[in-house]
Amino acid sequence: MASLSPNPTQRLVSLDVYRGLTMFLLVAEAALVYDSLLELFPEGHVLHSFFLQFTHHEWNGLRFWDLIQPFFMFIVGVAMPFSLNKRLAISEDQGKVTLHILKRCLFLFLFGTGLHCIYSGELVFELWNVLTQLSFTILVTYFLLTKGWKVQLGVSLGLLVLTEVLYRVYNPEVSFEHGSNFGNYIDQLLMGKINNGGWVAINAIPTAAHTIWGAICGNLLLSKKPDSEKVRTFVIAGLVGLVIGFGLDLAEITPIIKRISTTAFVFASGGFAVLALALFYWLVDIKKRKGWVFPFLIVGMNSIFIYLFAEILGRWLFRTIGIFSTGFLGWTGIGEHGLALITALITLTALWGLCYFLYRKGIFLRI
Repeated sequence: MASLSPNPTQRLVSLDVYRGLTMFLLVAEAALVYDSLLELFPEGHVLHSFFLQFTHHEWNGLRFWDLIQPFFMFIVGVAMPFSLNKRLAISEDQGKVTLHILKRCLFLFLFGTGLHCIYSGELVFELWNVLTQLSFTILVTYFLLTKGWKVQLGVSLGLLVLTEVLYRVYNPEVSFEHGSNFGNYIDQLLMGKINNGGWVAINAIPTAAHTIWGAICGNLLLSKKPDSEKVRTFVIAGLVGLVIGFGLDLAEITPIIKRISTTAFVFASGGFAVLALALFYWLVDIKKRKGWVFPFLIVGMNSIFIYLFAEILGRWLFRTIGIFSTGFLGWTGIGEHGLALITALITLTALWGLCYFLYRKGIFLRI
Protein backbone atom coordinates (compact mmCIF):
# COMPACT_ATOMS: atom_id res chain seq x y z
CA MET A 1 0.00 0.00 0.00
CA ALA A 2 2.95 2.33 0.55
CA SER A 3 3.47 2.41 -3.21
CA LEU A 4 0.03 3.86 -3.91
CA SER A 5 1.23 7.45 -3.96
CA PRO A 6 4.45 9.29 -4.83
CA ASN A 7 3.27 12.02 -2.45
CA PRO A 8 1.39 10.48 0.47
CA THR A 9 0.53 13.79 2.14
CA GLN A 10 -0.90 15.38 -0.99
CA ARG A 11 -4.36 16.91 -0.54
CA LEU A 12 -6.85 17.96 -3.19
CA VAL A 13 -8.89 21.07 -2.54
CA SER A 14 -11.29 20.02 -5.29
CA LEU A 15 -12.12 16.81 -3.44
CA ASP A 16 -12.80 18.76 -0.25
CA VAL A 17 -15.09 21.10 -2.17
CA TYR A 18 -16.88 18.17 -3.84
CA ARG A 19 -17.45 16.55 -0.44
CA GLY A 20 -18.46 19.85 1.19
CA LEU A 21 -20.99 20.77 -1.48
CA THR A 22 -22.55 17.30 -1.33
CA MET A 23 -22.83 17.50 2.46
CA PHE A 24 -24.20 21.05 2.28
CA LEU A 25 -27.01 19.81 0.03
CA LEU A 26 -27.74 16.96 2.48
CA VAL A 27 -27.82 19.41 5.41
CA ALA A 28 -30.22 21.64 3.44
CA GLU A 29 -32.56 18.66 3.15
CA ALA A 30 -32.40 18.06 6.91
CA ALA A 31 -33.17 21.76 7.43
CA LEU A 32 -36.34 21.23 5.34
CA VAL A 33 -35.31 23.74 2.69
CA TYR A 34 -36.53 21.59 -0.21
CA ASP A 35 -39.82 20.67 1.50
CA SER A 36 -40.47 24.36 2.12
CA LEU A 37 -39.72 25.28 -1.48
CA LEU A 38 -42.12 22.63 -2.79
CA GLU A 39 -44.83 23.92 -0.48
CA LEU A 40 -44.18 27.49 -1.60
CA PHE A 41 -44.20 26.47 -5.27
CA PRO A 42 -46.83 23.69 -5.51
CA GLU A 43 -47.67 21.58 -8.54
CA GLY A 44 -48.67 23.80 -11.43
CA HIS A 45 -46.18 26.54 -10.60
CA VAL A 46 -43.44 27.12 -13.16
CA LEU A 47 -40.72 26.44 -10.55
CA HIS A 48 -42.25 23.26 -9.15
CA SER A 49 -40.56 20.95 -11.66
CA PHE A 50 -37.18 22.46 -10.85
CA PHE A 51 -37.46 22.00 -7.09
CA LEU A 52 -38.88 18.52 -7.64
CA GLN A 53 -35.33 17.62 -8.69
CA PHE A 54 -34.45 17.79 -4.99
CA THR A 55 -36.62 14.76 -4.23
CA HIS A 56 -36.08 11.11 -5.11
CA HIS A 57 -37.80 9.71 -8.17
CA GLU A 58 -40.75 7.49 -7.28
CA TRP A 59 -39.32 4.50 -9.19
CA ASN A 60 -38.14 4.30 -12.80
CA GLY A 61 -36.30 7.50 -13.65
CA LEU A 62 -33.55 9.79 -12.44
CA ARG A 63 -33.64 13.12 -10.65
CA PHE A 64 -30.75 15.22 -9.37
CA TRP A 65 -31.37 14.18 -5.76
CA ASP A 66 -30.90 10.52 -6.72
CA LEU A 67 -27.23 11.38 -7.37
CA ILE A 68 -26.39 12.63 -3.88
CA GLN A 69 -25.85 9.23 -2.23
CA PRO A 70 -23.73 7.95 -5.16
CA PHE A 71 -21.69 11.17 -4.97
CA PHE A 72 -21.18 10.62 -1.24
CA MET A 73 -20.07 6.99 -1.66
CA PHE A 74 -17.89 7.84 -4.65
CA ILE A 75 -16.15 10.69 -2.78
CA VAL A 76 -15.33 8.32 0.08
CA GLY A 77 -13.66 6.04 -2.44
CA VAL A 78 -11.64 8.88 -3.99
CA ALA A 79 -10.41 9.93 -0.55
CA MET A 80 -9.34 6.45 0.58
CA PRO A 81 -5.95 6.30 -1.22
CA PHE A 82 -5.14 9.78 0.14
CA SER A 83 -6.10 9.09 3.74
CA LEU A 84 -4.63 5.60 3.94
CA ASN A 85 -1.34 6.65 2.36
CA LYS A 86 -1.14 9.44 4.91
CA ARG A 87 -1.56 6.93 7.74
CA LEU A 88 1.19 4.75 6.31
CA ALA A 89 3.42 7.81 5.85
CA ILE A 90 3.31 8.52 9.58
CA SER A 91 4.65 5.04 10.30
CA GLU A 92 1.46 3.10 10.84
CA ASP A 93 1.86 -0.49 9.68
CA GLN A 94 -0.80 -2.15 7.58
CA GLY A 95 -2.18 -4.07 10.53
CA LYS A 96 -2.98 -0.83 12.33
CA VAL A 97 -4.55 0.60 9.19
CA THR A 98 -6.71 -2.50 8.78
CA LEU A 99 -7.81 -2.27 12.41
CA HIS A 100 -8.69 1.40 11.89
CA ILE A 101 -10.80 0.54 8.83
CA LEU A 102 -12.63 -2.24 10.69
CA LYS A 103 -13.39 0.12 13.59
CA ARG A 104 -14.55 2.83 11.20
CA CYS A 105 -16.89 0.46 9.39
CA LEU A 106 -18.30 -0.75 12.71
CA PHE A 107 -19.01 2.81 13.82
CA LEU A 108 -20.64 3.65 10.49
CA PHE A 109 -22.81 0.55 10.77
CA LEU A 110 -23.88 1.47 14.30
CA PHE A 111 -24.53 5.10 13.36
CA GLY A 112 -26.64 4.02 10.38
CA THR A 113 -28.76 1.55 12.32
CA GLY A 114 -29.00 3.97 15.23
CA LEU A 115 -30.43 6.68 13.00
CA HIS A 116 -33.30 4.39 12.04
CA CYS A 117 -34.09 3.92 15.73
CA ILE A 118 -34.27 7.70 16.09
CA TYR A 119 -36.46 8.01 12.98
CA SER A 120 -38.81 5.32 14.33
CA GLY A 121 -38.81 6.48 17.94
CA GLU A 122 -38.08 2.94 19.11
CA LEU A 123 -35.48 0.21 18.84
CA VAL A 124 -35.54 -1.23 15.32
CA PHE A 125 -33.11 -3.13 13.14
CA GLU A 126 -33.12 -1.55 9.69
CA LEU A 127 -30.29 -1.51 7.16
CA TRP A 128 -31.39 1.12 4.68
CA ASN A 129 -29.29 4.09 5.78
CA VAL A 130 -26.39 5.27 3.63
CA LEU A 131 -23.93 4.96 6.53
CA THR A 132 -24.84 1.30 7.06
CA GLN A 133 -24.26 0.58 3.39
CA LEU A 134 -21.10 2.67 3.35
CA SER A 135 -19.64 0.44 6.06
CA PHE A 136 -19.79 -2.44 3.55
CA THR A 137 -18.55 -0.55 0.49
CA ILE A 138 -15.55 0.88 2.37
CA LEU A 139 -14.52 -2.57 3.56
CA VAL A 140 -14.73 -4.07 0.07
CA THR A 141 -12.80 -1.15 -1.43
CA TYR A 142 -10.10 -1.25 1.24
CA PHE A 143 -9.14 -4.82 0.43
CA LEU A 144 -8.91 -3.91 -3.27
CA LEU A 145 -6.73 -0.82 -2.87
CA THR A 146 -3.43 -2.59 -3.49
CA LYS A 147 -4.76 -4.27 -6.63
CA GLY A 148 -4.44 -2.79 -10.08
CA TRP A 149 -7.26 -0.79 -11.60
CA LYS A 150 -8.17 -3.67 -13.89
CA VAL A 151 -8.80 -5.95 -10.93
CA GLN A 152 -10.73 -3.21 -9.13
CA LEU A 153 -12.86 -2.51 -12.17
CA GLY A 154 -13.40 -6.22 -12.74
CA VAL A 155 -14.64 -6.74 -9.17
CA SER A 156 -16.98 -3.74 -9.44
CA LEU A 157 -18.45 -5.07 -12.67
CA GLY A 158 -18.73 -8.51 -11.10
CA LEU A 159 -20.81 -7.06 -8.27
CA LEU A 160 -23.12 -5.43 -10.81
CA VAL A 161 -23.46 -8.68 -12.78
CA LEU A 162 -24.21 -10.51 -9.53
CA THR A 163 -26.93 -7.98 -8.70
CA GLU A 164 -28.46 -8.29 -12.15
CA VAL A 165 -28.50 -12.07 -11.99
CA LEU A 166 -29.97 -12.24 -8.49
CA TYR A 167 -32.88 -9.97 -9.38
CA ARG A 168 -33.62 -11.72 -12.66
CA VAL A 169 -33.35 -15.29 -11.36
CA TYR A 170 -35.51 -14.59 -8.30
CA ASN A 171 -38.39 -13.11 -10.29
CA PRO A 172 -37.91 -13.55 -14.04
CA GLU A 173 -41.30 -12.07 -14.94
CA VAL A 174 -41.10 -8.74 -13.08
CA SER A 175 -37.54 -8.58 -11.77
CA PHE A 176 -37.58 -4.97 -10.63
CA GLU A 177 -41.08 -4.48 -9.26
CA HIS A 178 -41.49 -3.05 -5.76
CA GLY A 179 -42.74 -5.60 -3.24
CA SER A 180 -41.75 -8.71 -5.15
CA ASN A 181 -38.08 -8.24 -6.05
CA PHE A 182 -35.00 -10.00 -4.70
CA GLY A 183 -34.07 -7.07 -2.48
CA ASN A 184 -37.47 -7.24 -0.78
CA TYR A 185 -36.96 -10.97 -0.24
CA ILE A 186 -33.59 -10.43 1.48
CA ASP A 187 -35.06 -7.66 3.64
CA GLN A 188 -37.75 -10.08 4.82
CA LEU A 189 -35.03 -12.54 5.81
CA LEU A 190 -32.80 -9.96 7.51
CA MET A 191 -35.36 -7.65 9.10
CA GLY A 192 -38.75 -9.33 8.75
CA LYS A 193 -40.13 -6.36 6.79
CA ILE A 194 -39.76 -4.36 3.61
CA ASN A 195 -39.37 -0.63 3.21
CA ASN A 196 -42.53 1.20 2.13
CA GLY A 197 -40.46 3.46 -0.09
CA GLY A 198 -38.85 0.54 -1.89
CA TRP A 199 -35.32 0.86 -0.46
CA VAL A 200 -33.44 -2.41 0.01
CA ALA A 201 -30.46 -3.38 2.15
CA ILE A 202 -28.60 -5.19 -0.63
CA ASN A 203 -28.11 -1.86 -2.38
CA ALA A 204 -24.75 -2.09 -0.61
CA ILE A 205 -23.65 -4.69 -3.17
CA PRO A 206 -24.13 -2.73 -6.43
CA THR A 207 -23.27 0.66 -4.89
CA ALA A 208 -19.93 -0.75 -3.76
CA ALA A 209 -19.04 -0.04 -7.39
CA HIS A 210 -19.31 3.69 -6.66
CA THR A 211 -16.75 3.49 -3.87
CA ILE A 212 -14.44 1.22 -5.88
CA TRP A 213 -14.63 3.56 -8.88
CA GLY A 214 -13.84 6.43 -6.55
CA ALA A 215 -10.70 4.62 -5.36
CA ILE A 216 -9.64 4.04 -8.97
CA CYS A 217 -10.03 7.77 -9.61
CA GLY A 218 -8.17 8.59 -6.38
CA ASN A 219 -5.21 6.47 -7.42
CA LEU A 220 -5.19 8.17 -10.81
CA LEU A 221 -5.19 11.59 -9.12
CA LEU A 222 -2.20 10.51 -7.02
CA SER A 223 -0.28 9.33 -10.07
CA LYS A 224 2.32 11.38 -11.95
CA LYS A 225 0.22 11.52 -15.10
CA PRO A 226 -0.38 15.02 -16.55
CA ASP A 227 -3.46 16.85 -15.29
CA SER A 228 -4.88 17.02 -18.81
CA GLU A 229 -4.68 13.24 -19.13
CA LYS A 230 -6.40 12.75 -15.77
CA VAL A 231 -9.28 15.03 -16.72
CA ARG A 232 -9.61 13.41 -20.15
CA THR A 233 -9.75 9.95 -18.56
CA PHE A 234 -12.43 11.08 -16.12
CA VAL A 235 -14.53 12.63 -18.87
CA ILE A 236 -14.33 9.54 -21.07
CA ALA A 237 -15.13 7.21 -18.16
CA GLY A 238 -18.03 9.40 -17.06
CA LEU A 239 -19.53 9.52 -20.53
CA VAL A 240 -19.18 5.74 -20.91
CA GLY A 241 -21.08 5.31 -17.64
CA LEU A 242 -23.87 7.57 -18.85
CA VAL A 243 -24.14 5.79 -22.20
CA ILE A 244 -24.32 2.35 -20.56
CA GLY A 245 -26.74 3.42 -17.83
CA PHE A 246 -29.18 5.35 -19.98
CA GLY A 247 -28.70 2.88 -22.83
CA LEU A 248 -29.84 -0.03 -20.65
CA ASP A 249 -32.86 1.97 -19.58
CA LEU A 250 -33.85 3.25 -23.03
CA ALA A 251 -33.40 -0.21 -24.56
CA GLU A 252 -35.74 -1.54 -21.84
CA ILE A 253 -33.12 -4.06 -20.71
CA THR A 254 -32.69 -2.79 -17.15
CA PRO A 255 -34.54 0.27 -15.82
CA ILE A 256 -32.87 3.10 -13.92
CA ILE A 257 -34.21 2.69 -10.39
CA LYS A 258 -32.37 4.39 -7.55
CA ARG A 259 -34.37 2.74 -4.75
CA ILE A 260 -33.04 -0.72 -5.60
CA SER A 261 -29.80 0.49 -7.25
CA THR A 262 -30.20 -1.34 -10.53
CA THR A 263 -27.12 -1.74 -12.70
CA ALA A 264 -28.47 0.93 -15.05
CA PHE A 265 -28.76 3.34 -12.14
CA VAL A 266 -25.26 2.57 -10.85
CA PHE A 267 -23.71 3.19 -14.28
CA ALA A 268 -25.66 6.41 -14.89
CA SER A 269 -25.11 7.88 -11.42
CA GLY A 270 -21.49 6.72 -11.43
CA GLY A 271 -20.98 8.49 -14.73
CA PHE A 272 -22.30 11.73 -13.27
CA ALA A 273 -20.09 11.26 -10.18
CA VAL A 274 -16.93 10.90 -12.26
CA LEU A 275 -17.86 13.87 -14.47
CA ALA A 276 -18.46 15.98 -11.35
CA LEU A 277 -14.97 15.05 -10.10
CA ALA A 278 -13.49 16.05 -13.45
CA LEU A 279 -15.27 19.41 -13.26
CA PHE A 280 -14.17 20.19 -9.70
CA TYR A 281 -10.60 19.03 -10.33
CA TRP A 282 -10.32 21.13 -13.49
CA LEU A 283 -11.95 24.21 -11.97
CA VAL A 284 -10.38 24.23 -8.49
CA ASP A 285 -7.02 22.46 -8.71
CA ILE A 286 -6.01 23.16 -12.30
CA LYS A 287 -7.59 26.56 -12.98
CA LYS A 288 -7.21 27.65 -9.31
CA ARG A 289 -10.71 29.11 -9.12
CA LYS A 290 -10.95 28.96 -5.34
CA GLY A 291 -12.62 32.21 -4.33
CA TRP A 292 -16.01 30.55 -3.85
CA VAL A 293 -15.02 27.32 -2.11
CA PHE A 294 -14.67 28.30 1.57
CA PRO A 295 -18.35 27.92 2.62
CA PHE A 296 -18.35 24.35 1.35
CA LEU A 297 -14.86 23.43 2.54
CA ILE A 298 -15.75 23.92 6.19
CA VAL A 299 -18.83 21.71 5.84
CA GLY A 300 -16.77 18.94 4.27
CA MET A 301 -14.21 19.10 7.09
CA ASN A 302 -16.79 17.73 9.54
CA SER A 303 -18.91 15.79 7.06
CA ILE A 304 -20.00 12.76 9.11
CA PHE A 305 -20.59 14.85 12.24
CA ILE A 306 -22.76 17.48 10.55
CA TYR A 307 -24.70 14.75 8.69
CA LEU A 308 -25.52 12.98 11.96
CA PHE A 309 -26.25 16.24 13.78
CA ALA A 310 -28.58 17.47 11.03
CA GLU A 311 -30.37 14.12 10.71
CA ILE A 312 -30.93 13.87 14.47
CA LEU A 313 -31.63 17.50 15.38
CA GLY A 314 -32.48 19.21 12.08
CA ARG A 315 -36.26 19.03 12.46
CA TRP A 316 -36.11 19.98 16.15
CA LEU A 317 -33.99 22.99 15.24
CA PHE A 318 -36.45 23.92 12.49
CA ARG A 319 -39.37 23.83 14.92
CA THR A 320 -37.47 25.81 17.56
CA ILE A 321 -36.37 28.52 15.14
CA GLY A 322 -39.91 28.56 13.72
CA ILE A 323 -41.26 29.72 17.07
CA PHE A 324 -39.23 32.92 16.78
CA SER A 325 -39.31 33.46 13.01
CA THR A 326 -43.11 33.10 12.95
CA GLY A 327 -43.50 35.20 16.08
CA PHE A 328 -41.40 38.09 14.79
CA LEU A 329 -42.41 37.96 11.11
CA GLY A 330 -46.01 36.72 11.29
CA TRP A 331 -47.35 40.27 11.08
CA THR A 332 -45.65 40.90 7.71
CA GLY A 333 -48.22 38.93 5.72
CA ILE A 334 -45.55 36.72 4.14
CA GLY A 335 -47.76 33.68 4.55
CA GLU A 336 -47.32 30.27 6.11
CA HIS A 337 -45.22 28.77 3.32
CA GLY A 338 -43.03 31.83 3.03
CA LEU A 339 -42.37 31.78 6.77
CA ALA A 340 -41.54 28.08 6.56
CA LEU A 341 -38.93 28.79 3.88
CA ILE A 342 -37.41 31.60 5.95
CA THR A 343 -37.27 29.26 8.94
CA ALA A 344 -35.62 26.55 6.84
CA LEU A 345 -32.99 28.97 5.53
CA ILE A 346 -32.23 30.20 9.06
CA THR A 347 -31.94 26.55 10.18
CA LEU A 348 -29.52 25.84 7.34
CA THR A 349 -27.51 28.93 8.29
CA ALA A 350 -27.38 27.75 11.91
CA LEU A 351 -26.11 24.33 10.87
CA TRP A 352 -23.50 25.92 8.63
CA GLY A 353 -22.58 28.23 11.50
CA LEU A 354 -21.90 25.20 13.65
CA CYS A 355 -19.45 23.95 11.02
CA TYR A 356 -17.83 27.38 10.96
CA PHE A 357 -17.53 27.41 14.76
CA LEU A 358 -15.84 24.01 14.73
CA TYR A 359 -13.51 25.18 11.97
CA ARG A 360 -12.50 28.31 13.88
CA LYS A 361 -11.82 26.24 16.98
CA GLY A 362 -9.81 23.71 15.01
CA ILE A 363 -12.19 20.89 15.94
CA PHE A 364 -12.54 18.17 13.31
CA LEU A 365 -14.60 15.17 14.40
CA ARG A 366 -13.69 12.02 12.51
CA ILE A 367 -14.00 8.28 12.92
